[in-house]
Amino acid sequence: MTETNSPRHYLGWDIGGANLKAALVRADGVALKVVQVPCPLWQGLDQLDAALDAAMGQFDVVVDRQQVTMTGELADIFPDRATGVEEIASRLHARLPGDVKFFAGRQGFVSLEQVSGHSHAIASANWLASAAFVARKLQQGLFIDIGSTTADFVLLRDGQLLNLGQTDAERMQHQELVYSGVVRTSLMALASSIPFAGQWQSVAAEHFATTADVYRLTGELEPAEDMAATADGAGRSLEETCRRLARMVGCDAADADQSAWQYLAQAFRQQQLNLLRHAVQRHLSRNLICPGAPFIGAGAGAFLVRELAQQLGHEFIAASSLIQADSDTTRHWAGVCLPAYAVAHLATSSTNAEPSC
Repeated sequence: MTETNSPRHYLGWDIGGANLKAALVRADGVALKVVQVPCPLWQGLDQLDAALDAAMGQFDVVVDRQQVTMTGELADIFPDRATGVEEIASRLHARLPGDVKFFAGRQGFVSLEQVSGHSHAIASANWLASAAFVARKLQQGLFIDIGSTTADFVLLRDGQLLNLGQTDAERMQHQELVYSGVVRTSLMALASSIPFAGQWQSVAAEHFATTADVYRLTGELEPAEDMAATADGAGRSLEETCRRLARMVGCDAADADQSAWQYLAQAFRQQQLNLLRHAVQRHLSRNLICPGAPFIGAGAGAFLVRELAQQLGHEFIAASSLIQADSDTTRHWAGVCLPAYAVAHLATSSTNAEPSC
């Protein structure tokens, strides 16, 4: 494609079941703006419409091409994933201006007319876009994207992706997809008992609190990333956060001082790190990358990737450091919302870009 025919801007979309992310990328791959808005898709497609309106309202340039990846097809408003892919694709094609293409993994980008024949490749392929982008930048490492709900793990070597699974089911089997994130994960999923007040306390099997409460107390979750509804529908103040955490061990917040709840948050944090480290060690045991090879961290939970790298003696590289952007803020958010940036970036280098897998 000649420079005169190259589109000026690409807009990458990552349509999730809880959040919608969009990244505006120049034709030379430079990120110009990244936005993230809530999109509780399980409440209905009108939530997708509202999220699209909110996101599009933040971009004031002409966009020549739109690239879409998604995980929202998993929302339980759809009877199956193929239906979800097709309905989301139709919705976006009708609402987005310009040329809209859908990321189908190794099959590249497809048009709306091709979606039904590629629905299984389109479904939950956002991790593949991110990993393919990183593989173009680094020779080897372990790519880890910890988001609000899940964590993705992909080994990289010689610019190739060494994943064993492709579908969600396969990736879950191989611990390449782990349902554990830093915002929406229920704390009851992390442990059945937890150290508290000098003893091992049983954890309530109730959705009383989430990991957002933990990382709000530890100070590691940025307010702009803390956009999911709380477990009880209440606010995000320190008092309300401690109240939710206390319920996990059968207490009221007034039963202990604030430091006790901060220690409890640290205990849940450690439980999540243990869970994630278990997956990391499984991948390292394949002996496909060099000892000490970098862990590349993306997503709202990249701070946990940094800690895992330190614990296991590996270099840490922030995925955001691989991104060209017009400001440090944009670069940071492109790393948090990496799939949205990645699909746009992949499209800038080819009219039908395929990841190197």
